[in-house]
Amino acid sequence: MHFNKFLFELSSCTAQTNMAKPRLNLASFINIYFFVSLSFYTSLCCPKEQKEALLQFKASLINETDSNSSLETAFVGIESWNSSLDCCQWDLVTCTPRRSPSRNVVALDLYSFVNSLAPEVVVNSAVLAPLFRITSLTKLDISSNSIQGQLPANGIANLTKLLHLDLRENSFNGSIPTQLFRLQSLQYLDMSSNMFNGILSQEVGALRNLRVLNLAENFLYGGIPMEIGNLTQLRQLSLRQNRFSGGLSSSLLHLTELQVLDLRNNSLSMEIPTNIGTLSNISTLALSKNQLTGGIPLSLQKLSKLATLQLDSNLLSGDIPIWLLDIKALRVLNLGGNNLTWNSNANVAPKCMLSQLSLRSCRVAGPIPKWISTQKSLDFLDLSENELGGNFPEWLAEQNVGTIILSDNKLTGSLPSPLFQSLNLSVLALSRNYFSGELPRNIGDTTSVMILMLASNNFSGPIPKTISKIYRLLLLDLSQNQFSGNTFPSFGPGALLAYVDVSSNRLSGEVPVNFALGTKILALGQNEFSGPLPQNLSSLSELEHLDLHNNNITGELPEFLYQMSSLQVLNLRNNSLEGRIPNALFNLSSLRILDLSINNLTGSIPPNVGGLVGMIEDPSTTVTTISDMFTFSIEFSDLLVNWKKSLQGLSSRNLDIYCFLDLSKNQLSGEIPTSLGGLKSLKLLNISYNKLSGNIPMSFGGLESLESLDMSRNNLSGKIPLTLANLQQLGTLDVSNNKLKGQIPMGSQMDRLNDPNSYHEQ
Repeated sequence: MHFNKFLFELSSCTAQTNMAKPRLNLASFINIYFFVSLSFYTSLCCPKEQKEALLQFKASLINETDSNSSLETAFVGIESWNSSLDCCQWDLVTCTPRRSPSRNVVALDLYSFVNSLAPEVVVNSAVLAPLFRITSLTKLDISSNSIQGQLPANGIANLTKLLHLDLRENSFNGSIPTQLFRLQSLQYLDMSSNMFNGILSQEVGALRNLRVLNLAENFLYGGIPMEIGNLTQLRQLSLRQNRFSGGLSSSLLHLTELQVLDLRNNSLSMEIPTNIGTLSNISTLALSKNQLTGGIPLSLQKLSKLATLQLDSNLLSGDIPIWLLDIKALRVLNLGGNNLTWNSNANVAPKCMLSQLSLRSCRVAGPIPKWISTQKSLDFLDLSENELGGNFPEWLAEQNVGTIILSDNKLTGSLPSPLFQSLNLSVLALSRNYFSGELPRNIGDTTSVMILMLASNNFSGPIPKTISKIYRLLLLDLSQNQFSGNTFPSFGPGALLAYVDVSSNRLSGEVPVNFALGTKILALGQNEFSGPLPQNLSSLSELEHLDLHNNNITGELPEFLYQMSSLQVLNLRNNSLEGRIPNALFNLSSLRILDLSINNLTGSIPPNVGGLVGMIEDPSTTVTTISDMFTFSIEFSDLLVNWKKSLQGLSSRNLDIYCFLDLSKNQLSGEIPTSLGGLKSLKLLNISYNKLSGNIPMSFGGLESLESLDMSRNNLSGKIPLTLANLQQLGTLDVSNNKLKGQIPMGSQMDRLNDPNSYHEQ
């Protein structure tokens, strides 16, 4: 046997023997012995057809790979797949045990085999076809590979022995093939984080052996099928972040083994079933961000294993039952964003130990509830949008909570210094209260803070220099306070700070520039900064939003602005800028909002104004929002713009869908460049209160998205172009106080703009 094993290893399961007709001699016995032994060891190799299928799969991947990428960088773990080695010895491949009669491939663990460092690699779902010929598979994991295309229906139907199928974090699209629901041995099915769409078929009810079903983060819609109640072995069910609608199916109550039910982020409506307490094994009940109505069912108190209850952001109403805090297993209680009411006069003695608590907008009144001090494991606290009053309590400052959100209340007093001695504090949101006084000087000691939002209070004094020591700080919002002083904290170029808003204070001195090189949003408007725009601003190469409106910035618009190629928003309204607008400014291809109004700019509008690509094309990128990194809402200050004759706030969440160009109230002269009419994504164009002359360009008829056009109080002459009748979105037009003549253009939209004051001449 040792001799045969040696020969087997040399042959690597590929040896082929040509046996002569046996004779009754010693040589015949040796040949028979060799043949039987070789046959035994050959059975310990994976079948030839399965090996060929895997090699064909590998070859298909190579063909899919960009010619500039090597296999080594594109795919991870399949380097060992070659014809000279038994496939049972390959990485990512599992075969039946050696003691089995044959060694079939039973598991493929291809999780993230597409190298994330090779984003140019695109894998089409068609390359999976060879894998579906390996009918012995009981486990197939192809998750996290960005595979694109539809899931091959006929191929997946071949894998009738599958127990475990993991397709999560790809780009599969189309409907879920019904053939999948015929794999009745399946116990684990994860198709989350794809692009599947359509209605979830009632045939899902055939998968009666399922323990885990995860269809989260797709585009499935319609009602949750009643047949899902047939899956009585289910332990985990997640349909989170789809488009399911209708009520919670009563058949869900048949899933008595269920431990996790996650239906967050859908459009489910009607009431939570009153008998939901029959799901006695539930540890997680997550129904957030739907449209559920009614009250919190009384039967929930039967769920002794309930650890996570997420009902926030629905339309629930009524009183919040205090008995929820008697569920000893409870760790997460999120009820905020409903129409629920907390009884602030109740005597509360929790039997649970919470790690998360959200009672946002639950009519919590009076001081911050003292019973919260008993929750020693609390890491997340959201009591925003309530009626809380009084000071920030010392006990909360010393409790080492990681996230504290108390915005939109009536809290007063100064902030206790122990708050900034915490090593756990990562988010502190206290905006829109009545806090006052100076910020504690030890604010820089809390080095773990990432989000610091203190906007719209009455804080005063200088901004502590030590704030720059918070090395993890990503977002700083101190806007709409009474901060003053002519020195600003110096953040090093290596800091992580990406969002800075200190607008609407009384800060003075030169424009500060000592920010992180990765700063993306810098809002310094409505202060008392003075002097020219500093050259060092150009070092902020990733800056997308620069707002310095309502200051006393002097000098000319510098040429270096064109180096800030990432700029999407530039607001310099109401300063003391002078001189010409540099041609280079209009090379900023990402710029979508440009406000230079109320300055002393002279000269003509540069003819290359039509080079503002960001105002021509539909938005392909969005203005950065740090809120995407967090599970709770973060509200940033609005961008103030002169919209239809009045200053209005533009939500930072919508900046990517607007294009504004405001050059009004300057000393600009000369003719209007024809190229200006090419900015077809513009929603607002204001060039009023200048000294512009000549005709209105015919090209203005191409401003197809324009909603507001103001050219009043110039020296424009000639006729109003008939092409303006093409502007179907136009809601505000003012060409008054010019030297225009002739007829007003007629058309469906122009006929509605019949205010005589819009056409009044000097």
